[in-house]
Amino acid sequence: MTNNLSNEQLINLSPQQRAWMRFKNNRRGYYSLWIFIILFVTSLFAEFISNDKPLIIQYEQQYYFPLLNDYPETSFGGDFVTMTDYNDPYIKNKITGNGNWAIYPLNNYSYDSINYFAELPNPAHPSEQNFLGTDDRGRDVLARLIYGFRLSVVFALILTTIGVIIGIIIGSIQGYFAGKVDLVAQRLIEIWSSMPELYLLIIFASIFKPSIGLLIILLSLFGWMGLSDYVRAEFLRGRNLDYVQAARAIGVSNIGIMFKHILPNSMVPVLTFLPFRISGAILALTSLDYLGLGVPPSTPSLGELLSQGKDNIDAWWLSMTTFSVLVGTLVLLIFIGEALREALDTRRG
Repeated sequence: MTNNLSNEQLINLSPQQRAWMRFKNNRRGYYSLWIFIILFVTSLFAEFISNDKPLIIQYEQQYYFPLLNDYPETSFGGDFVTMTDYNDPYIKNKITGNGNWAIYPLNNYSYDSINYFAELPNPAHPSEQNFLGTDDRGRDVLARLIYGFRLSVVFALILTTIGVIIGIIIGSIQGYFAGKVDLVAQRLIEIWSSMPELYLLIIFASIFKPSIGLLIILLSLFGWMGLSDYVRAEFLRGRNLDYVQAARAIGVSNIGIMFKHILPNSMVPVLTFLPFRISGAILALTSLDYLGLGVPPSTPSLGELLSQGKDNIDAWWLSMTTFSVLVGTLVLLIFIGEALREALDTRRG
């Protein structure tokens, strides 16, 4: 890409455009970014990819949308006024016979649906019914991987966003005002960082019902401290530069100077560490779920699948598939982070 531009065109590029070109020239990181985006966006449509309900049904000249509405079994010629089990062979024959038809997802199981018609004991090895086998409760492993991957990435993005916002605010206040404000804040942060995070999680997990919201709140209390140090250092470096002094001289407020002038020039460490913070959040959720301190048991989770793999050593498909998804995700994020770090390095051409 760089070789196709003349020297004059290169000189006229903005710093952001040069950073983007350096990022694109790092093929490993650039392709990793696209692979990660494709996988994440695909997982957002998990209900259309892996579900125990058809996408659309035409039965006796009427259309049904099971993803949007629940229908009793009697709607499709069944005998009971209960929610329809669309994987029941009897119901499948009713839906697809006599000119009726239905469009099923690629995988006919959701994360909590149990294969009651499996021929093998659970956990069952991969088969035509369950492409990656079942867990010890008969739930489809592929479905739980898809939903678990989506949950892990969404959780990591939310946790990273909250940590970045808090870290930027606290670090900018420390670095800009410096002096006693910085000294007192640093001592408070040192005290807070000495709190045993894992013990607090164990205590709160025993008091409150486990949930994603509770985990985000607890981890957000500690997840900002590493980033605030870098922001603080950037603000300490930039608070006495000429353009900051000029802004003060013309009467710009402290908030305006902090967030309109210094912060845009201090975003390099924030952006560089974003992929690594996302990977750290994914590992944190997986570890807590593995220990039984994370999400509720019915929630699809990579850590819960790893725990099942430990308890069922013979069921290799539980550990291997989950390990592959987890390691593959972390490797992609590491490649993206390395490429981003090199792209934001102004010493490079």
